[in-house]
Amino acid sequence: MKKNISATLKATLLTGLSSMVVTSAASAEVNINTEQQVYRAKDRQSFEGPDNIFTGKVKVDILFPENDVANYSAAYVTFQPSARSAWHTHPAGQHIIVTKGVALTGTRDGKVIHFHEGESVWCPPDIDHWHGATSDAAMTHLVITASKEGKNVIWKEKVTDEQYAAAK
Repeated sequence: MKKNISATLKATLLTGLSSMVVTSAASAEVNINTEQQVYRAKDRQSFEGPDNIFTGKVKVDILFPENDVANYSAAYVTFQPSARSAWHTHPAGQHIIVTKGVALTGTRDGKVIHFHEGESVWCPPDIDHWHGATSDAAMTHLVITASKEGKNVIWKEKVTDEQYAAAK
């Protein structure tokens, strides 16, 4: 069974950036349960992180969307120095793996984790958190985000400069 995922990609992006999907210029065909699907680097969709959910310069590179079988998606997200996400939660959790630099992730209780290239963090479902780069270097991480009942992220207010400064 073939399924055109272009409309699904666009709808998911509009409802939550961390779903890590975006409409392809050329419609992608996926053979569900019948053969492997390749997502070529040359076809990778990229976009700048929107100002309403990021502070600073952020680039998102979609790796793959969720599908009818696997309720998770993935992307590389690159944060320039001091860039960070807004507060948010993931209804089904998220894995964060640093591929370059040092990442920060903070929670509402003020705890901040610094983690380095090759290290990962599991963010359990429904934990208010943010993530970003340190103030002196860019950082790239791979996020693998699960969805629950069609939602994979709930965006909240932006992290203040004071909250970010306390993370150092």
